[in-house]
Formats: sequence, C-alpha cells, structure tokens
Amino acid sequence: MPVALKQAKIVFNMDHAAFGGDTPVGLAHMTMMLDRFKQIGTEWKLVAVFHGDAGYMLLNDETYNALRKTRTGNPYKGMVENLIKQGAQIEECAVTMRGNKWGNENLLPGVKVNTGADGRIIQLVQEGYVMLQP
Repeated sequence: MPVALKQAKIVFNMDHAAFGGDTPVGLAHMTMMLDRFKQIGTEWKLVAVFHGDAGYMLLNDETYNALRKTRTGNPYKGMVENLIKQGAQIEECAVTMRGNKWGNENLLPGVKVNTGADGRIIQLVQEGYVMLQP
C-alpha cells in the first residue's frame, strides 16, 4: 500500500542503544526517513531526544573516549552531524547529563539540551508529534 505523507512531525525517543550490527538503529532510521521525505516531498520536523543509556551517543570525541575507554572518538558523530545539517533537532536530557557529570562542553556541536527527556517527549506529543522508539 503506498504511503504518501504531506507533513510529518516525529520525535524519536532515544533512551537505549539498539544496534543492527555496528549501526545504531535509531540514527539509521532517522537518516533513512529524512532521505525518503526528501524523495517524496514531505514537509517534516524531526526531534531526537537522547537520554538514559543512549545519552553517550552525543558526546564529543574527548568525552566519548574517556567514558568508553577507547581512542576512536565518537563513531556516531558523522551521523549526528549529518542529521543536524539536514535540519533535525538533536537533544540531550539535562537529567542524564547531570547524572553523568557532563556539561554542554562535552556534547557534539549543534546538540541542544532539554530540561528533562520525559517531559520533553510529552510536550512534543501534545504538539502533534508522533513518537517512535527504535
């Protein structure tokens, strides 16, 4: 059945790390979704709210390396930067940040901080966003 969307408002609840191989499912789905919207001419707004166990995916290379005990840098940085460049809003939860002793300086450029993930998701749903959880 063909799916034709003129408009879409989506919030991704990124509260856990889910992978298909080495690829984070949520980031991959966001990328594919935006590519599809571009192909079919859908007007869109996409907000991804990272918190809990997935909060580390938005860390800058230095903080990521220290937390994950590696030297590779944040392997998700390119996907996050590409989504931001396309117009997606990527947010980190301040509660998750506080619990991990992270500050704004520990995040990738362009990442916004909300005061609490659960409240932010509720707010967006009340504004007509559809919540997806990979």
